[in-house]
Amino acid sequence: MIKKIFRIALQATMLPASFFCSTTLLGQSVYNFTKGLMTPVPSRYGREALYMDVLAYQLYSNSMKTPAEGETFVTDERGQALKWQPVTADSLFRLRGRMGFGGGRGGGPAGPGITPGTARNSIGVGGSYIYLTYQSEKEQAALLNIKGNSGVYVNGVPHMGDAYSLGYMYIPVALKKGLNEFYVRGASVIASLSFPAKPVTLNTEDLTMPFVVVSKDNSHLQGALVVLNTSNAELKGLKIKSTCAGKELITAIPAIPAMSSRKVPFVFDGTAAPGKGKYDCAVALMRDASIVDETKVPVEAVTAAEQYSATFVSNIDGSLQYYAVTPQQPGTNTTDAALFLSVHGAGVEAIGQARAYKPKDWGTLVAATNRRPRGFNWEDWGRLDALEVLAIGKEKFKPDPQHIYLTGHSMGGHGTWFLGATYPDKWAAIGACSGYPTLKGYGSADGLIPDSSNNPLEQMLLRSGNQSDVPKLASNYKPLGVYVLHGDADRTVSVEYARQMRKVLGEFHTDLSYYEYPNGEHWFGDQSVDWKPLFDFFKWHTLARDSAVDKVDFMTASPGIAADYHWASVQQQIYPLQYSRILLNRNKLGKAITGTTANVKLLKLELDNFGTGAALKITLDGCAISYITRSERDSLFLLKEKDQWVVGKSPEPDQKNPQRYGTFKDAFNNRMVFVYGTAGTKEENEWSLQKARFDAETWYYRGNGAVDIIADKEYSAERYKDRGVILFGNKQTNKAWNLLLGDCPIQIARNLVTAGSHSWKGDDLSAYFVWPIKGSAIASVGVVSGSGLKGMKAAFANQYFAGASGFPDFMIYGFNMLQAGAKEMKMAGFFDNDWKIDPANEAVNAGALSARVP
Repeated sequence: MIKKIFRIALQATMLPASFFCSTTLLGQSVYNFTKGLMTPVPSRYGREALYMDVLAYQLYSNSMKTPAEGETFVTDERGQALKWQPVTADSLFRLRGRMGFGGGRGGGPAGPGITPGTARNSIGVGGSYIYLTYQSEKEQAALLNIKGNSGVYVNGVPHMGDAYSLGYMYIPVALKKGLNEFYVRGASVIASLSFPAKPVTLNTEDLTMPFVVVSKDNSHLQGALVVLNTSNAELKGLKIKSTCAGKELITAIPAIPAMSSRKVPFVFDGTAAPGKGKYDCAVALMRDASIVDETKVPVEAVTAAEQYSATFVSNIDGSLQYYAVTPQQPGTNTTDAALFLSVHGAGVEAIGQARAYKPKDWGTLVAATNRRPRGFNWEDWGRLDALEVLAIGKEKFKPDPQHIYLTGHSMGGHGTWFLGATYPDKWAAIGACSGYPTLKGYGSADGLIPDSSNNPLEQMLLRSGNQSDVPKLASNYKPLGVYVLHGDADRTVSVEYARQMRKVLGEFHTDLSYYEYPNGEHWFGDQSVDWKPLFDFFKWHTLARDSAVDKVDFMTASPGIAADYHWASVQQQIYPLQYSRILLNRNKLGKAITGTTANVKLLKLELDNFGTGAALKITLDGCAISYITRSERDSLFLLKEKDQWVVGKSPEPDQKNPQRYGTFKDAFNNRMVFVYGTAGTKEENEWSLQKARFDAETWYYRGNGAVDIIADKEYSAERYKDRGVILFGNKQTNKAWNLLLGDCPIQIARNLVTAGSHSWKGDDLSAYFVWPIKGSAIASVGVVSGSGLKGMKAAFANQYFAGASGFPDFMIYGFNMLQAGAKEMKMAGFFDNDWKIDPANEAVNAGALSARVP
C-alpha cells in the first residue's frame, strides 16, 4: 500500500508554491515532483553530428539564470520571448505543458530529436525544458526516475532520459545539501526521486532472459539483470548466485563504478522445470559469503514446438542479448530447410515478433532485437545485431545456404529495405511490410535526417550517413526477389513509401511482387507480417551460389559496412563514404573478367572458378591486366594508381580495410572499453568520468548494452588487446593518450588543437575522431575530447548513439556551435587509406584557423 507522508514547501527563491509529494514504496522513500517551470528552448538535435541547444550553452558557460515564473529565458529568431511558465502534475504525476507548448520529446543532452521543418542553417524551437528543484537536508544519494524525457541535467551534469516512458531507467545521483536543480528535456514527463534502503540493489524491471525449452539442454542458461550502485565505491569481486528448484550456480560479475548502474549476466540451471509454465528463480548478489541483495526473476518454460527466446553474448560490447525463434513445424523435414530472419517494428519485442508467425513446414524463423524494441532503426549496432543473429541462426539450425530470407514490418520494413540493399548476396528474397525505405524522408521521435546543405562542413557530416540512403542503393536489389506488402490506409507509415519503392524498382527490376491490402491500416492482424503469398513468393526463390553468378552489379557507401558481393569485394575507396560501384562480367570459358568501377581504390577478386595456372585477361575501366592463377582458391587484388589498374596486394593491418574502415562510430565495437582521464584538473577529471557514465547510461538505454569503465592508469594494450577504446579527455588529462594516439595527426592539448597542417587555439574547442589501435587488426579508439573545460562540455552530447546519425572520421568544432550551428564547425572529414589527413577528403573553415602548422 502506498502511504502519503507529507509535502515539502520549497523556498521562494526556487519555485514559489512548488512542492513534492512524498510516498513510501517497497521500503524506500519516493518523492514525486508535482510542480515546475517550463519553457520552449531553441535547439536542433537531428540524426547528424551537428547539434544546437541554447539552454545547454548557458549551463556550460555559467550564464544560466535561475528560472522564475514569467521571466524570459531567451528571445527566439522571430523576436518572440520564450518565458518560463508554471506546470503542475495531474493525478498521475504527469507534468505537462499546455497543448502546442514547446515541441516534443526529441533531443536534449541524451539523445537527438528535431522538429520537422526547422530551418537548416538556423536554430528553431525544437523542444522544451522543465525546471525542477529539490531541497535536500543533507548530502545523499538517490535514484532519479523520469519517464517521457530524452535527457536531464542534474546540477549541471547530463544524464540519459527515458524518451519512450519504459520506466526502468534509474539514474544514481548525488544530491547536494540544499538546492538541487534538474533541467528535464521533454514536454510531458513523470519525475521522481527514490532513496533506497541499501546502497546496492538488484533491479528486475529490465530483464534479459531466455526461455526454458523443455527437452533441450537447460543446464547452463544465461540471463541478465541490473545492479544499481548508489554508493561512492566501485563494486568489484561480486558474484550472483542463482537457485532454481534447488540447483545453484555462481557467476562472477564485472565491476560496477560508483554512482552508476550496469546490466550484468548470470547463469542459471533450468533443468528442474517440470514442464510448460512460469517459475521463479532466486537470485542473490554476493560479496564473499554475505548477501548484498536478493530477489526473484521469472523463468518461462515452453515446449519445443512453441516460440521461445534464447540469449547470447554479443561481440559488440560483451553484453547479453537475446533473439526469438519460431521453430519449424514438428515432424517436417529439416534437411535443407530455410531460415527466415525477421526484423521487428518500433516498440516491438523480438519474442512478440516471432509469435506473430505460425510455424512453417519448410523453415525456421529467427527474430533479432535491434538491441532494443526501438534500438537503432536496424542501422549501426542494430545492423550488427541482425548479422550476429543471422550467423547464430545459420550455425544452430543448419539451413540450406540457398534458402535464406529477410522480412520485417514498419521500422523492420525499413530494416528489410536497408539490410537487403546493404547485403544483397545474403538473401534469396526479401519482403518489406509497411516500411519506409530511408530515414531521410521519415520523421520519428529521433528526428529527420536532412537531405542537403550549402555548408561544405555540414556536407561532410551528411556524407558520413550515405549508407542509410536506401534509394541510392536500389540497384543492389537486382538479384533479389522483392515482395512489398502495405496497407493502403496506413496512417503511421504512409503507403506512399511503398509506392515510391515500386516506382524506383519498376524502372529496372524484373522480380518484384507488390500488394496493397485493401483498407489495411498499419497493423491488420498477424497477416501484416505472416502473409501467405509473401512466404509462397519466398519459396519460389533461391540464392545463387558464387559459382553461378557471372555478373556483378554492386554499390556500397563504405567497405567497413558492406564490402563483398559474391566473388568481388571493394576493399578501399578513393573518396571514403561516397558511393562506390562495381559492374563486372566473368567469362569462365574465355578466362576473362571485364567491367567498370566508380570510386574504387582497391578491388579484390576471388578466382576459385578458373583453376590453377589459368591465364586470365582482366579489363577494368579500359585497362588491360594479365594474371596467371596460382592455386584453386586464388584471389587477386587490383590497385588503381593514377587512373590505371595494376596488380596490388591485400591491405596492411595498419591501412583502412573492411575490418577497420572508420568512421568515428566504428570504435564502439569489439567489446569496447570506456577510458576516462585522471591526469587533469579536478574539474577536467570530473567531466571525464561524468561523460563516461553518461555514455554508458545512453548505451544501456538505447542498446541494452553494458560497458567496462576504467581509469586511464588501468589501461594497457596487452590487457585490452583487440578491444575497442573510447577515450575521454585530451593529451594532458588522459594518461592513455600517448599510448593510443601518439602517432595520430590530430592532437588535442590544453588551449591548442592541431590537425595535420591546421591549428586552432582556445579552451573552447571540441573534437570527435577515430584512430586505429596499434597492434590490433580490428580495434579502434574513438576520442571524445576538448581543449579546455568549455570544449569538453560542448562534447557532452552523444548524437552518435542515434541510429543512422552520420559521423565522419574526425570532427572539430567550437563551443559556440551550441547556439550558432554549422558556422562554428572548424574541420570535418575522413582519413585516407593510410590513415593520413587528405585535403581531398576534408572540409575546413578557413576563417576559423589560428595558424598554419609547418
